[in-house]
Amino acid sequence: QLQLVESGGGLVSPGGSLRLSCAASGNTLDYYAISWFRQAPGKEREGVSCISSSAGITNYANSVKGRFTISKDYAKNTVYLQMNSLKPEDTAVYYCNAARARGAYWGQGTQVTVSS
Repeated sequence: QLQLVESGGGLVSPGGSLRLSCAASGNTLDYYAISWFRQAPGKEREGVSCISSSAGITNYANSVKGRFTISKDYAKNTVYLQMNSLKPEDTAVYYCNAARARGAYWGQGTQVTVSS
């Protein structure tokens, strides 16, 4: 069974950068569409970015377009989310999701706090 572990969160000042990692075990990510979601206190979980399983097509929420970049390292079976020019409104718990026709898997989340 696929297991996902996020890391890389932390406290950063506005304008700073973080790189989140989503490391998979138990199966290869090659056949999964991978998405990053986030959930801020008192708000619903929202999609941030995704990358398709085969062609590596990427998509981004308008709120992060131009600032965040999703990428996939097939050799390390890991997906990254590079976050630049961070804003206080990016503060949330970030979750990794791997989905295919058989179902979807979630990681435990990593906290990102953007504050001066």
